[in-house]
Amino acid sequence: MSLPIAPKPALRRFHQARWDEPVIFELTTPGERGVLVSRPEPGVREAVGDVVADLPAGMRREKPAALPEMGQMRVLRHYLRLSQENLGADFNIDVGQGTCTMKYAPKVNETLISTPKLTELHPLQDQGDVQGILEIMWSLERAVAEISGMHSVSLHTSGGSTAIWTNIAMIRAYHEANGEGEQRDEVITTIFSHPSNAATAKAAGYKVITLYPDADGYPDAEALRAVIGPRTAAIMITNPEDTGIFNPRVKEWVDLAHSVGALASYDQANANGILGITRARDAGFDVCHFNLHKTFGTPHGCGGPGSGANAVSEALAPFLPGPVIVRDGDRFALDSDRPQSIGKVAPFYGVAPNLVRAYAWIMALGAEGIKAVAETAVLNNNYLMKKILEIPGASAPYATGRRRIEQVRYSWQELFEETGISSEEIGIRASDFGMHYWTSHHPYVVPQPFTLEPTESYSMAELDEYAAVLAEVAREARETPEVVRTAPHNQTVHHTHHDDLDDPERWAITWRAYQRKYFS
Repeated sequence: MSLPIAPKPALRRFHQARWDEPVIFELTTPGERGVLVSRPEPGVREAVGDVVADLPAGMRREKPAALPEMGQMRVLRHYLRLSQENLGADFNIDVGQGTCTMKYAPKVNETLISTPKLTELHPLQDQGDVQGILEIMWSLERAVAEISGMHSVSLHTSGGSTAIWTNIAMIRAYHEANGEGEQRDEVITTIFSHPSNAATAKAAGYKVITLYPDADGYPDAEALRAVIGPRTAAIMITNPEDTGIFNPRVKEWVDLAHSVGALASYDQANANGILGITRARDAGFDVCHFNLHKTFGTPHGCGGPGSGANAVSEALAPFLPGPVIVRDGDRFALDSDRPQSIGKVAPFYGVAPNLVRAYAWIMALGAEGIKAVAETAVLNNNYLMKKILEIPGASAPYATGRRRIEQVRYSWQELFEETGISSEEIGIRASDFGMHYWTSHHPYVVPQPFTLEPTESYSMAELDEYAAVLAEVAREARETPEVVRTAPHNQTVHHTHHDDLDDPERWAITWRAYQRKYFS
């Protein structure tokens, strides 16, 4: 007779590994080596000569680089210890990175990109020697074009913000080519669109007009009518917005832009819940971008190296960054003869490993699988929202009682007013349970915010566990607030003094800069 298995607790025990591990420069032992390189045979040395002496004087070091000197075992031990002190997508239930879309990155793809056929490529190789990677990139462009409904795609950019910059650069080039570059000096965005839309437009020299939502949280179409006009270069909006709310009048916005000669740019960083369901071009957008390191299953990389994909209508195709990949029969080439191109936005054509990962992810899922990703992400998000809203003190401002798409920007304002415990403090305490979350980017329109995006990667049991942790911390905020206020308690990290962070005179960006500043 088999014994029943006791159910696992919703709040599992967690204690982060903690090592008093020095930085690697402090572990150095002069003369210690990890690999002993064989000395060249006499005949080889005589044939080659003094290689160092042949280098130009300006390229020769006066003394060897001050690198750590350690044996292999100690190097391995050092980095394994550091890895045990991490939280991350492969370690915890990582639904708490908000708009960053942290999802499972299939490990088989790491095998694909580790092949020497990719790792030993060089971006300056002859095009005839790199037909394989060019074909993969071209095929990925075609896939992104199909997913977005757009005409042409560029994979140059190394992340979302550079992709948004590329969008506004192409928009500016388009208007300049039509003789309206000086006239159209305004860009319209919304407060819950990603801030990089406003930032890149401002950096490009545009006046930025930011629209706020109506009482229900939807972008205000009447406010748009009041400001759009012949000076408008573009509307730049995220949809679903960073609250998880999808603008049902989005085509009306695009039509309004086109009615005054402006372009419409679609920030699709939050596309995880709409893949295979709606497309940018179907709503009439002229340009859009995806974050391949979010929506298409490649690692986020803590801000880089990510990958962006810019997709454009036929009218904007001449302005894409160059060079572009072209196909001639079964051969592929880089075409730099693009007189209207905005030029290069990165040193080389894309982050090749991430492009291979994204291509493998798309091809493994196929059209039906990609749509299932979106459907599951939306289901997970709305299930988690129901669980979170059952926690006293938590709310989801705007669109009350309505579904969200792939994320929600929640608020702890009620709990804060009752206990004085902030959203940031709750997020820090959650790390004691092996989890965390992201609050919000500025401006903090939602008070005491926290933003959750569960994606398609997590099971019901995992979402239950995550909600249980937040419910427990909310209970602690009422009953034992000091426990929350002084967290974390079983983590490797600790509170830092903001005086240190706010004073550039106390910063030291590298270990050697720290040594020079405080010990020289």
